[in-house]
Amino acid sequence: MSVLIGRALLDYLKTSKEAEIISFTSLGEEDVLPVSYLFRDLETMPEIETRALDMAKGSILDIGAGSGAHSLVLQDRGFDVTALDSAPGAVKCCQKRGVKKVVHSEILEFKGSTFDTIYMLMNGVGVAGSLRQLDTLLLHLKKLLNAGGQILLDSSDIRYMFDCDNNGKPILPNEDGYYGDILFSLYYDGEYEPPFPWVYVDFDTLAIVARRCGLVAEKVLDGPHFDYLARLTPN
Repeated sequence: MSVLIGRALLDYLKTSKEAEIISFTSLGEEDVLPVSYLFRDLETMPEIETRALDMAKGSILDIGAGSGAHSLVLQDRGFDVTALDSAPGAVKCCQKRGVKKVVHSEILEFKGSTFDTIYMLMNGVGVAGSLRQLDTLLLHLKKLLNAGGQILLDSSDIRYMFDCDNNGKPILPNEDGYYGDILFSLYYDGEYEPPFPWVYVDFDTLAIVARRCGLVAEKVLDGPHFDYLARLTPN
């Protein structure tokens, strides 16, 4: 997770004063995210997230845990949950909110434990950075799964943001790329964070990459904004 978002989480936890994180993308899009949304409870979570949480089983790894919103729901339900985040502010926030097991690490550097359920919600799979690097991420996650384990993730098909050719293929400025590969930059409380790569992956492409990695992709649910929830299991 972004270091700037981690700072925003701690600020809100301390003051409860509403603030906003502004994101900018290489597609020219600008979005405003209220920091309070990152502290949402079960009643205000979208259906994709509540459905994913209902599918939990066994020991759990919550990647990109942020404020610990998902981890706390699962912990309250009696699950053994490990919350993982790369932002120090997010790690401190989870600890202060009562998450019992919290790890400060980049996901590709995390090893030594295995789980029955791995979560990457709020487009957490985007941390792969690009479609070309998605194999590396999925192969690593597969190593973290116990036998019979599952990976639950959501992402979006951002094809709608592009003009398309007669075959429905997005027309890109650079035809060598994948349309879901973008750059993000963030602004919060007077500070900009340098751009970082992120990937939104459509389900059909996710299924192809998963198959290469020895995983089976199942679409669980379509969301209202070209998003979806997917479940990956070892083949």
